[in-house]
Amino acid sequence: MEKPRILLFIPGYNCEKQIGRVLLQLDQEVMDYIAQVIVVNNRSTDNTEEAVRMFQGEHPEIPIKLLRNCENYGLGGSHKVAFSYALEHGFEFVCVLHGDDQGDIHDFMPVFRQRLYRNYDCVLGARFMRGSRLEGYSLFRTFGNIVYDFLFAAVIKRRVFDLGSGLNLYRTSMLETRFYEKFPDNLMFNYCMILAADFYNCRMRFFPISWREEDQVSNVKMVNQALTVLKILFRYRREKGTILADFREKRIDVYEAQEV
Repeated sequence: MEKPRILLFIPGYNCEKQIGRVLLQLDQEVMDYIAQVIVVNNRSTDNTEEAVRMFQGEHPEIPIKLLRNCENYGLGGSHKVAFSYALEHGFEFVCVLHGDDQGDIHDFMPVFRQRLYRNYDCVLGARFMRGSRLEGYSLFRTFGNIVYDFLFAAVIKRRVFDLGSGLNLYRTSMLETRFYEKFPDNLMFNYCMILAADFYNCRMRFFPISWREEDQVSNVKMVNQALTVLKILFRYRREKGTILADFREKRIDVYEAQEV
């Protein structure tokens, strides 16, 4: 079987306790579909890099590169680094797996085995659809997420089952115009990606995944984020072209990372 040109991107920030568990998910079954792995360290202040380097030494058979952002760009900024890397190195697809061990890439094995990704521009992991499994996730947060899913679905006229899980896959041809560079550098990056998929009429599919919260540290500022997301959504409803506006708090010319 010819291996597809899929880049696996693992963003990491202060996840030294979890990153090793995430990398252990990369067994032969998974690596049959992954051409290369990049771990993008967003200037962690703990020993995340050391944990990755230790894993690299113990598993030289897995093609992993460790990149360090030139400054703390946020989760959205790390996506921009990885998307640019995928485009510049000729990958067909980029798969995102968060480094805090809340998701499991094996949930995507049906997508890989059946080559479902060939039929879509983005396959998005969904925590809130039939077949998904949640552990340690509060009912309040679950309810809030489902409400927002319905709001987004009402605006874009498509079913939406998750606005931003940590397990997604994108076709790199969808990213060629680099429309994403003006999106927020924080957790709202994925929300804008949903709207962009609608704006550019991308083929989008959601897929059920498992999700757990154990020893992870959440960076979600719920009230402020919820209000900001609503503003972006209502602006998009009034005029779709607003998704091309610059939503960043700090404008960065180039999102760069160095290989460690």
